[in-house]
Amino acid sequence: MPTDEQPVLAAGCVLWRRSPGDGAPQICLVHRPKYDDWSHPKGKLKRGEGALAGALREVEEETGHRCAPGPRLTTLRYPANGRPKQVDYWAAEATEGRFVPSREVDRVLWLAPEAARARLTQARDRELVDEFLAVLRRV
Repeated sequence: MPTDEQPVLAAGCVLWRRSPGDGAPQICLVHRPKYDDWSHPKGKLKRGEGALAGALREVEEETGHRCAPGPRLTTLRYPANGRPKQVDYWAAEATEGRFVPSREVDRVLWLAPEAARARLTQARDRELVDEFLAVLRRV
């Protein structure tokens, strides 16, 4: 059992796709009704699970989409429910799938990066959009 000092380990992705209309990047955000917030798909790692495997599993569970992982992004560290939390992130391009609402995630939105920045609840998630765009320009 983890002590209070050990971080809760989680992972997620800045999930993106090319717009069917103009080919511009769109970012997928998830709405969690429990918190009434908009965020990138992410979640806690299972015991013994690697961060990238956990990130890909969480993306599929929350959005219904499989994805191709790309560059690793920032690892965020912040307090959550009185415990430190560490979330490893990757950029990941959606490959196939279809969203089905659940109790955990009831809506997803595919938005242009600036609209995604504006919709995200947490400032730390907005910084991930900026980092993703910088990485995308280099690819």
